[in-house]
Amino acid sequence: MGPVASFRWILHLHKDVPTATRFYSQGLDFTVNVCTLRWAELQLGPLKLALMQSPNEHILQKGYSSMLSFTVNDINSTVTKLISLGGELDGSIKYEIHGKVAAMRCLDGHILGLYEPI
Repeated sequence: MGPVASFRWILHLHKDVPTATRFYSQGLDFTVNVCTLRWAELQLGPLKLALMQSPNEHILQKGYSSMLSFTVNDINSTVTKLISLGGELDGSIKYEIHGKVAAMRCLDGHILGLYEPI
């Protein structure tokens, strides 16, 4: 007998789904499978990300939220690209023994972790 459940996607709530879709597709190379005003489905390798328009403004306050983490080839160019798409660097790029790390906030305040290995 196979597994009882299988992973479907990670869901993030956004005020403007098409703009958030552009942020993830142009900034991090997600493939857009579906994009409407209220719903989007994106894919990056095996990761599926669903974006849904938030029915409540208070849910989107810039506080704590789930975090998406990405390994990138060039953290400096990725940060620059995401800022040009409306993202904000949360702190500074850190130079750790194992590589560079940075935290970004997307347009609606969700945190993205970026990691460039040595």
